[in-house]
Amino acid sequence: MLGLIIFFAVLLVVAIAVVVFARRNAPQGGDIDDPLQARLAEFIQRGDDVQSLEQVEMSQSFTDRVLIPMVNKLGELSARFTPQKMVQDTDRQLELAGNPWPISAPTFVAIRFALMLLLGGLMVMMVTLSPPAKSSDGFLYIGGGAFGGFFLPHLMLSGRVRNRQKEIRKAMPDALDLLTVCVEAGLSFDSAMQRVSEKWENQLSLAFARTIREVQLGKTRREALRDMADRLGVAEMSSFVAALIQSEMLGVSMARVLRIQSDQMRVKRRQLAEEEAHKAPVKMVIPMALLVFPTIMIIILTPAALQVAGSL
Repeated sequence: MLGLIIFFAVLLVVAIAVVVFARRNAPQGGDIDDPLQARLAEFIQRGDDVQSLEQVEMSQSFTDRVLIPMVNKLGELSARFTPQKMVQDTDRQLELAGNPWPISAPTFVAIRFALMLLLGGLMVMMVTLSPPAKSSDGFLYIGGGAFGGFFLPHLMLSGRVRNRQKEIRKAMPDALDLLTVCVEAGLSFDSAMQRVSEKWENQLSLAFARTIREVQLGKTRREALRDMADRLGVAEMSSFVAALIQSEMLGVSMARVLRIQSDQMRVKRRQLAEEEAHKAPVKMVIPMALLVFPTIMIIILTPAALQVAGSL
């Protein structure tokens, strides 16, 4: 029992460390920038006397100077031995999550293997120092530690993807309403997307801003919209982009298409809310069976049990 408590404590500490590291180094908007150049621009803007990039580098924290380069080197090394399919799937997941951490796909895979070895090694040390009553329990602890260390980053990334897609689904009806108002007021579709991206601060507005930048750099609007839908991975956005491209090809009014899509997205959002509401009673069964019902039984049966014990 003591070994199991130690295992969960170590797993919790590692999870907290990973979350803190990710939040401290998460770039704004999902873009990966050069930290030295950003720090140099900050010093120049403040009017500080900066001689070279070495001074800027030494002014950075230990995490930026040592830990992040070590993790990146580990990712470059692991890219030679990691299956290409696994790297591609991880890169796709990072893209769907909006690149929340300043790491590449091989680096993320290397972190998973490193955590697996770390937690597995800690469990081996724990089993060696305090052997359990059964030898099978020791293998269970070691296997559980390695399994948890390998899949914990994947669970965090999957959670990021779900939260981002949920935020985009919630924001789409309101964003389409703003696009409709802007287009009906006389703005072009690109200008309307630019206006929406300037007024909001969420994942959808960031996706609109990136699409506008791609169009300004020479990519056609159809390709930019398709790439945006592919990066977001939301079925509603894919259908919206397909409707826009089809309306552009057929010459249909853009404002009419936007209004129809906005109504459909609002109905879809209401249906998703009703679906979540219908799932609530089922989700409440487990906590009620494990927490509420035993407490009620204790409160009700304890006086009767005391009376029976006193009469006996």
